[in-house]
Amino acid sequence: MRTDVIFMDMPTLETHLKPLPKDLAQLILAFSQISMDMQSQFPKYLSGASGDRNKYGEAVAKLDKWANGHLCDSLIQTGLVRTIHSEELGEPIYHNDTSPFVVTLDPLDGSSNIVTNNSFGIIMGIYRDDLPKTGRKLTAAVYKLYGPVNTLVYSAGMGVHEFVKHYYSDGSAEFLLLNENMKLPKKGEVFGIGADPLSWNPRLMTYAKDLFRHEKMKVRYCGSFVGDFSQVLHKGGFFSYPSTSKDPDGKFRLYYECIPLGFLCEEAGGATWDGSASGNSVLDRIDNDVDARTPLYLGNKELIEKLKKAMKA
Repeated sequence: MRTDVIFMDMPTLETHLKPLPKDLAQLILAFSQISMDMQSQFPKYLSGASGDRNKYGEAVAKLDKWANGHLCDSLIQTGLVRTIHSEELGEPIYHNDTSPFVVTLDPLDGSSNIVTNNSFGIIMGIYRDDLPKTGRKLTAAVYKLYGPVNTLVYSAGMGVHEFVKHYYSDGSAEFLLLNENMKLPKKGEVFGIGADPLSWNPRLMTYAKDLFRHEKMKVRYCGSFVGDFSQVLHKGGFFSYPSTSKDPDGKFRLYYECIPLGFLCEEAGGATWDGSASGNSVLDRIDNDVDARTPLYLGNKELIEKLKKAMKA
């Protein structure tokens, strides 16, 4: 049977976006096409570093540099974006003041996975307001995951929806609905915690051991936030890049990574925590520095509540 026939009843991303405001639907659809087309160019940039360092002092891979430039240029060309804040930009890009959206980008999340051909992706946050703002002002969040299959996940505050890239017999491709209104499974199966375990808070180490002993969960850590989050989204569980003795503010960037994926987690029925004594969701955290980092803990609500209690013990 032709695969075109098999997939006939799966709604396209374009169809699924129709209930959204027209400008928002156009931007998400444009991002999907940009991210889809980018993949064919990846092999050109797989080898070596660009020789540059980003604003955090980290070496920039050739693919990081190309992906950031291509994404920024392509999003500006849509006419829908007035400001881009990117992890790989020294300064934001300011464009047309009358364009409706402000965008945050992690243009190549998990780029350290490139050399081993493991999963990596792109994270985008969409705002109508200028930053800084809390994640409660986020209009939509989208991520593209380049893995064994290519998927795109988005939420505009009306559920979390996953699409898969499908090739038709004529060689064309588009994203088709794979899972709609996703929710974290009630029983978490997997967990992953970043950073050197020897630098963790001892209470976090105890909690992690309890996930083994009492929750009977399995460790899954792939080294890209989009990949690790996707595992929690599909299987339920817990993920963290915590505060450590070496990096008390954690590693992940609040606006580029934590708010967009935290938004998706909470839209899927999960919970997030920024590690603060007040117990705040990461979506309530605000920092005047758009490049700020924050500790991050996310997953099933009951697991986050158990973690908060464990960290206070």
